[in-house]
Amino acid sequence: MAITIVGLGPGPVEHMSLAAWRAIEAAEGVYVRTAKHPTVQALPSHVRVSSFDALYERHDGFEEVYEAIAQEGALLGRKGVVYAVPGHPLVGESSVKRVLALAREAEIAVEIVPSESFVSPILVALEVDGLDLQVLDAIEVARCWHPPMRVDGPALLGQVYDRDTAANVKLTLLNAYPEEHEVVLIRSAGTAEQEVRRLKLLELDRQPGIDHLTSLFVPPRKAPSSLESFQNTVARLRSPGGCPWDREQTHQSLRETLLEETYEVLEALDEEDMDELRAELGDLLMQICMHAQIAAEAGYFGIYDVIAGIDEKIRRRHPHVFSDVQVSGSTEVLRNWEEIKRGERGEKDTRSMLAGVPGGLPALAQANSYQKRVARVGFDWDDIAGVWAKVSEETEELRQAPPQRREHELGDLLFAVVNLSRHLGVDAETALRRANARFRRRFERMQELAAEQGVDLSKLPLAEQDVYWERAKDEEGP
Repeated sequence: MAITIVGLGPGPVEHMSLAAWRAIEAAEGVYVRTAKHPTVQALPSHVRVSSFDALYERHDGFEEVYEAIAQEGALLGRKGVVYAVPGHPLVGESSVKRVLALAREAEIAVEIVPSESFVSPILVALEVDGLDLQVLDAIEVARCWHPPMRVDGPALLGQVYDRDTAANVKLTLLNAYPEEHEVVLIRSAGTAEQEVRRLKLLELDRQPGIDHLTSLFVPPRKAPSSLESFQNTVARLRSPGGCPWDREQTHQSLRETLLEETYEVLEALDEEDMDELRAELGDLLMQICMHAQIAAEAGYFGIYDVIAGIDEKIRRRHPHVFSDVQVSGSTEVLRNWEEIKRGERGEKDTRSMLAGVPGGLPALAQANSYQKRVARVGFDWDDIAGVWAKVSEETEELRQAPPQRREHELGDLLFAVVNLSRHLGVDAETALRRANARFRRRFERMQELAAEQGVDLSKLPLAEQDVYWERAKDEEGP
């Protein structure tokens, strides 16, 4: 038994290969995925043609349709019967993928007779080089939340079957391209009805006439903007002809820079400055890519190993998103997270659940991390009233502490205040950093006000300095 799969070409019968035509001409029967294709009407009249179009009405999604077609493997493997699909069988034909998989399992031989794919007439219509092109299935793209492609390279999305598919493709692409990004809709490529329509991405699902012969060309973003392009930039800096300074760097020499860039991101967050945040995230990404490049050069790992590792871990630790686990809310999510982590380490693992909190964190952030982790297993105050009482208790103990106990009691008080901030829904590290920033702004304004009046602030008594402080506060507002 053998399955013969034939490509019908992109549209006009003259684009069908001679080998494909002869395979169909010699067949007793032909099963076409869809009869809604220009070539089907031009097939030899003596060949019995049947289609799977009825399956599209019977099933809710394309995956179910393709699975139903693939399950006809025994029928398709009958002597003298072939399965014919639009274009090239191995370009954008999901049903063929499934047929091949089932045939391998059943150890059934498959013969593929190719014809020109839908890509060829589109390359001609757009005058683009096929070697630069990324070819994707629009249905697969529509299922994603972020486009699975390099955005600074051109892409062609085939099988934009209808406006619903176009709408979902648009939503996915908007996660990486601006609304005004120009795209090209191509209908019936290579036929007399060919239409090439340029439009803004935002307008994609508003277009009339979208059907099974519709494809979408997505030009690249203007500036290099993919991870691949940026990693190449970093690798170039580290190359023999690159930058002497970058070539000298090591994991350890970049340690302080990594920390500085992280804090600059936090500062941009505090200021709620989105332009600055974009820039600082870029600087932080530079550090990540540099460390990955240094590791790749030493043969340890590369940037894609980093991404694969974190992607696998995130999926594993979110079974309520990527599997069928049900959760009642974020509290249960965090508890499941800890259970999964313990499972990853193994039942015999004796490490504390606090072992993963970095020792180099700022003290307030470290205290907050400790408290959040133990709260996941229920070691926490039932309500905020108990936390307020604890803060009062620690304040009183500090007030009464002898000199040798003051550091100890002050630490307990600060730890209790961090606990209070957590129950109030406020990050203690951020709150203190913003308080520091307010103090700096107000004190520097005090100095300016005093200088405007020719007064030396340092020679004023505290009560008069406080007048300038209040003025600075009033100017800034609440």
